[in-house]
Amino acid sequence: MKRIVEPKVLYFGTPVVLISSRNPDGTTNLGPMSSAWWLDYTAMLGMSVSSQTVKNLIERPDCVLNLVEPAMVANLDQIALLTGSQEMSEAKRVRGYRYEPDKFAAAGLTRARSDLVDVDAVQESPINLEGTIVAIHELGGAGSNLRALEMRIRRVQVREDLLMNDGRYIDPLRWDPLIMKFTEYFAGGAPAYESSLARGWQMPRMDGTGDPQAATAS
Repeated sequence: MKRIVEPKVLYFGTPVVLISSRNPDGTTNLGPMSSAWWLDYTAMLGMSVSSQTVKNLIERPDCVLNLVEPAMVANLDQIALLTGSQEMSEAKRVRGYRYEPDKFAAAGLTRARSDLVDVDAVQESPINLEGTIVAIHELGGAGSNLRALEMRIRRVQVREDLLMNDGRYIDPLRWDPLIMKFTEYFAGGAPAYESSLARGWQMPRMDGTGDPQAATAS
């Protein structure tokens, strides 16, 4: 038997990505997101137009997708509720977001020079995808802040231990992406870390205990 429900979010499970984009002052902004998918050498990225990442990419379309493995989950969670934009919506304030201009330092991650684009990559990421946003599509109808960004991948860098013997293909048994499922972190099908984002969104805890409101206030 099935029930008709209206979930708060429809994040059924997508890989976590850190997006490097260039700020107006030339520094690199690092934005965590988890609405990404790939088809051939095109990536589609779902984000809010109010984010500093999207503001940057509208004006300066070069970027790096830094894929995240489970070993990086604590670093990622350090910036889950940070924003590179000094202008913040009331919804973000309520969820506990705060402004942070240097998210590399806040996350304890290392800047690395990219080959083809003028933004810093994440050294700790096992896979870095350099490319350019070629189109931005509106989603959700009139008044929606949602955007789908179409990115053309121009260069792929992969840590050597993840490659098959031929040196070209990524071994799916060795590559274990960090997954976000309904705002919770998962690795290998199991919970990976306590999610600040889930608490900010007032999501019920996975064990069914606790008050989401109380969890957010802690």
